[in-house]
Amino acid sequence: QVQLVESGGGLVQAGGSLRLSCAASGITFSFSRYTMAWFRQAPGKEREFVAHITWNTGTTNYADSVKGRSTISRDNAKNTVYLQMNSLKPEDTAVYYCAARERFTGEYAYWGQGTQVTVSS
Repeated sequence: QVQLVESGGGLVQAGGSLRLSCAASGITFSFSRYTMAWFRQAPGKEREFVAHITWNTGTTNYADSVKGRSTISRDNAKNTVYLQMNSLKPEDTAVYYCAARERFTGEYAYWGQGTQVTVSS
């Protein structure tokens, strides 16, 4: 069983920064075989994609809403993926979820419990 645990959320003023972390674990889990992603869900809205980083080349992709303000990275030695968010806006307020998709599959099968990010104006 794969477990994903997010941390790093909190309350920050607009214009501030946060770094979210997601630690992955599991008996047979091989982190380097998973594309890792961040999603978010704001109150009253559907969950939306934020960013991903691929398992093999480390290619990154971002939602337009965070592009240029956020950086996703991974440390395979620590089984951890990060999301650095800068120039935060009130509309970034949401619960942020980490997700894992095993190579050669099309579905994010594993999800964390989420970490709350609140940006005050």
